[in-house]
Amino acid sequence: MKKILPLIVIITALFSASTFAQFEIGASYELREEDPKNGFGIRIQKGILQQLPIVNLGIRVHGSYFSDENDVSRDGITYSEDLTNYELGVSAIGGVSLGLLEPYVGLGLGTNNYDQVVTDVQNDPNNLSPETGDESSLFWNMMAGAKVSILPMIKPFVEYRYTSYDLENPNLEDVKESSGIIAFGVSISF
Repeated sequence: MKKILPLIVIITALFSASTFAQFEIGASYELREEDPKNGFGIRIQKGILQQLPIVNLGIRVHGSYFSDENDVSRDGITYSEDLTNYELGVSAIGGVSLGLLEPYVGLGLGTNNYDQVVTDVQNDPNNLSPETGDESSLFWNMMAGAKVSILPMIKPFVEYRYTSYDLENPNLEDVKESSGIIAFGVSISF
C-alpha cells in the first residue's frame, strides 16, 4: 500500500491540476472589422467559488491594443492617418469543464479610448481632410469562447467578443457604435 499511495497521489495531481489553477494570465492576437483591424490583447483571470465540481466561475481584467498608420488619398487630398485604439475592461466569466474542452461565456464593462492623428496633409485648400481627435467612451460587452487544456497549465483559446458603446455615444465619425472582436490566444494557469 505504501508503494501505491505515491502513485495515486501523482496521478490524482496530474489529472486534477486544472482544478488547482485559480489564476490565469493570457495573451491574444485580435481581429475586428473597423480600422485599426488587428491588435493584441492581454488578460488576467482569477477563479472564484472553486468548490463547484464542473462549473468554473471567474473575474477577468482584459486589455486590447489596436494601432494602424496609413497614407490615405481621398478626393485628391493626401494625408497620413495614425489610428490607435485601446480598451480596458472587467468581466464576469462562467464556463463548464467538458474533459479537455471548456466553453465559457461572459459579461462585462469597460472603457474604450480612440485616437486619430492626421499629419502631412497635401492638396487640401478647403480643409476637407479629417481632423485630429481623441475620444473615450464606456462600453458593455458579451463574450463566448472555448479553451482547450492540452497540458494542465497551458490553454489555447478562441473567443468572440461583442462590444457596444451605447452607454456613451461616440462623437468621432470613424468610431462605430458597436464592434465585434475575435481573439486567438494562449493562457497559462497556476
